[in-house]
Parts: sequence; C-alpha cells; structure tokens
Amino acid sequence: MTTTYNLPDGPQIPRWLRMIKFISQPVKYVDDFAKIYGDTFTIKSSRSDNALVYFSKPQALEQIFTADPSYYEVGRGNIGLRFLLGDRSFMLTDGDRHQRQRQLLAPPFHGERMRAYGEDIRKITQQVSHEWQIGKPFKIRDSMQEITLRVILRVVFGLEEGERFEELRRSLSDLLDFMTSPLMSSAFFFNFMQKDFGTWSPWGWILEQRQKIDRLIYTLLRERRAESHQNRQDILSLMMAARYDDGQGMSDEELHDELMTLLVAGHETTASALTWAFYWIDYLPEVREKLLRELDTVGINPDLSTIAKLPYLTAVCQETLRIYPIAMTAFLRIVKNPIEIEGYKLPKGTGIIPSIYLAHHREEVYPQSKEFKPERFLQRQYSPYEYLPFGGGNRRCIGMAFAQYEMKIVLATILSEFQVSLVNKRPVRPVRRGLTIAAPAGMRMIASPQLELANTPALV
Repeated sequence: MTTTYNLPDGPQIPRWLRMIKFISQPVKYVDDFAKIYGDTFTIKSSRSDNALVYFSKPQALEQIFTADPSYYEVGRGNIGLRFLLGDRSFMLTDGDRHQRQRQLLAPPFHGERMRAYGEDIRKITQQVSHEWQIGKPFKIRDSMQEITLRVILRVVFGLEEGERFEELRRSLSDLLDFMTSPLMSSAFFFNFMQKDFGTWSPWGWILEQRQKIDRLIYTLLRERRAESHQNRQDILSLMMAARYDDGQGMSDEELHDELMTLLVAGHETTASALTWAFYWIDYLPEVREKLLRELDTVGINPDLSTIAKLPYLTAVCQETLRIYPIAMTAFLRIVKNPIEIEGYKLPKGTGIIPSIYLAHHREEVYPQSKEFKPERFLQRQYSPYEYLPFGGGNRRCIGMAFAQYEMKIVLATILSEFQVSLVNKRPVRPVRRGLTIAAPAGMRMIASPQLELANTPALV
C-alpha cells in the first residue's frame, strides 16, 4: 500500500534568496510567511532539497515533543556547529548516547547544587557593574557578556581569577564576538564562507583561535585530573566525577566538547536575554517602577532564594524570553520514519521546525503579543507547548533553570544599586547574532545611582 504524503502550503523560492532574508531579517522572515500561509507552512527550495515545515500550534508542538525520539534525527540537523562544539557534544548526538550524556550533565544545573552558585553570580555581577562610570554611556551587551562569561568560567570551569582565567576569558570572548558579528553570522549557513586561507583570512583566524582554546582546555583537564583533593563543586569537577552505568567516566575529548557546548549555549544566550531585560525595564517606566517596588520589599543583600521566588521579577524574565526568544526555533528535527503531525503526513527527510517565536505570538494565547506585558505571567500559567523559550521534549535546554536563576540574580543585584537608562529611547528591533537573535550590540545605556524606594508602597 502506497502512503500519500501531504505538506502544508508555503513559498517555493531559491535557497540563496530565502537565506539572505533569513539571515538579515530573522523576525520579518517568519512573520511574513505566517501572514501569507498561516501558522503552519512549508518552505521548499527550487532545488531538490527536502522541505522544511514550520509548526507553532500548541497541539502540533505537543505531538512533536512527545513523539518517540526514534522518529527523528536531530544531531545531523545541527551539524554546522561541529567545528565549534566538537564531534562528541550531546547537542549533535541522538538516541541512547544523547540520553546518557544528558543524564550525566543535568544534575549540577538543578536543586541545591545550582543554588550554591548564586553567591558567585552576585559577586561577579557587582564586580562588573562597579566598573561602570556614572553618567558615561556604555554598551550594555558588553557588560552582560562579561558577567555571563565570568560566571561560566567560575561556575562551570572552576577557574579563579588569574592568568589562566584571563587568557581563556580573552580568547573565548574574541572568538564568540567575531563569530557572531553581522558578517560572520552568515558563515553558519553558507559553507563557502568556511574556507581556511591562513591566519589572515576570517575563517583561518577562527580556526586558529579555536585551536588556542582547545589547548587551554586540555591543559586544564590534565591539571584537574592530577589534583589529589576531590572536594571541588564546580560543574567540570562534578562532570569528571560522574559515571556511566558501566562505571566509566567521560574522556577528556568528551569533557572538552561538553564544556564548549555549555559555554556556547549558556554564555551568549543569557547575555542576550539580560540585555533585552534592561532594555524593556527602562523603555517601559511602569515596568521599572513595579519591579523596584517589589525588590524594595526584600531589603539590602536579600537571601538569594527569596530573589528567585519574587513573582514580578520572574514575570519580567519570562516575558523577556517570550517576546523575542533568543532562539527563534527549537532544534530542527529531520524525519527518519514517516510521521503524521496535525493531519500532515511527513515523509522521511522532511525537516520539522518548531517555531518558538510564532508560538509566542499567537494572539489567542498571548493577546497583544507584540507588547511587553509581564502581568500575563501573573494571571495564568502556560503549557510547555505554549511557552517554550528553551525548546521542548528530550531536547529542552538542560541549563534552563540555571539561566533563569542567573537572570534574576543579575537583574536584582544591579537594580538594587543602579538605574540603567537608554541613551536613545527609540524602539529597538532584534538583529541576528550567529544562530540567535539579539538586541543590537551597539545599544548604549547610562548608569546612575538607584533612588531610594523605602517609602514607596509595595507591589500588590
């Protein structure tokens, strides 16, 4: 019996033309297609490439995320990250190997172990923000990147400040800044840009920096294995102590690739989210006032667990990740075995794209979806198929709880001391930054001492 496959309607345009808009106008790209074809559509190339099908209805996303993983191949769809993450990254694997790696990596990002890192986050935030010159404009993204990178090096790598810390910080920062620049963002999607013509060529420089970082990480791994005491609580040490079911630990190559994965997934993304949060808090004075009233109720240097439970602060973080999700889509899933989603029968080779951005802008779920309204998260709870800034299913980000915790501590720490104001109050639109979307890197703000709010009524 022959199976009849059917795909949603959608445009058929040359890949190069489609990719130019995808890279240069990432939000308009999906918004325009959704306006014409609806919330489920297929993108076909004029070549014989397999179709890409975008889904955003909660019912469809639930079917995608709860289906047996054997229906999909995810690692191959993200193969463009191999040069950066390595062959053994859990993001590039499927099946049992993927599940084993997740089980080994996930524990430090939850519960008491995660909360133990809170004081490090607060201290690093204070160090960076105290370097600001009052009244002098600065690029807020640079500061957020500095905070999140130092947190990664301290909490994940277990490095104290010193020569090794600075060398790795500079190398990683230089590499990621260059790779996510407007020009080099295209290299993630066009193979012809990934050509090594020596140190003075863009890709040659990237590969040289990557080798330098590799040497630093492998040196750190050798030193850490040689240590006699085993009382470290950084995530790298916990990873080194973890064991598979057969009693074996991760090899240096596996540890290296997972460290790079945690770095790339947890540094740039959280920095982008924090940058957006400061933008919205200043752009909408009523949001800032409500947030400051709530923070004023917990006093100076409050317990970090209290900060993590503040409802309006939590809602501000949630709405920040809703309106412009850092990753516009969840992981691309390539169909291995024919599957039916929402009545559409998809053949082998079809690419399934769960659209986080379109899911977050469904008017029946989020009325006035283009407006920033944290109150929506105080009024109702959303299902994981309506609100999914960290993806879903067996591919949901393992650092989700840690990223949200870090966001709250950074925001509360800075807002308790500073008012951070936009130099230019004009609306800001997202731009592509590598595989993610972000506020423009050049967005400038000014810090001034935070006004006392002791006599202001508490938020109700």
